[in-house]
Amino acid sequence: MDRRHLLLTGTGAVLAGCASTGPAPPMAPVGQVGPQYPAGPRAETYQQDEIVHNVSNFFGVTSETVGGAVEHVFRDQGQPTGYIAGEEGSGAIIFGLRYGKGLLYMKHRPPIRVYWRGPTAGFDFGGNASRVFTLCYNLQYPEAIFQRFPGVEGSIYFVAGIGVNYQSANDIVLAPMRTGLGLRAGASVGYLAYSRTGHIEPF
Repeated sequence: MDRRHLLLTGTGAVLAGCASTGPAPPMAPVGQVGPQYPAGPRAETYQQDEIVHNVSNFFGVTSETVGGAVEHVFRDQGQPTGYIAGEEGSGAIIFGLRYGKGLLYMKHRPPIRVYWRGPTAGFDFGGNASRVFTLCYNLQYPEAIFQRFPGVEGSIYFVAGIGVNYQSANDIVLAPMRTGLGLRAGASVGYLAYSRTGHIEPF
């Protein structure tokens, strides 16, 4: 065996040793969607009595009226990390559209303006305007709200005149609560897209 062969063999052994000295770097997730944010402390949550008080004041009804609906959502989802208090309008001719705006509140963070829009499914006619109070679960950063949230099939229910349905995307769950005229159209929402500015196009 000549000297050149020994050198190549030795180099190959060294390279093989270097390659096996530690675990391989993690592979990037395939098909991962949604915004990515730096790791940090988890957002502080709201207690049930805080939400009942806020919903009661927002809708202008008694705590007893909203208590059952809030309790139902807390039983399903636990304590929210934020909520959106806003108003919306909807109209339908065969298929409908929904537009809204409000403020997103999270503890120890300034409120931010949020807009949403989306189509409604169902053969319907007419229009209405209503207030909507949306509980936000597993929302760790305000900016994570800016995406599309499809409705969760079979999650619509009504408690004491308040309609609630769930929307979910990338482990974040939203629970919009509507009362009065907002119930009918609120139950037929296919998805809502949340954005920093208002848009005319619903898609």
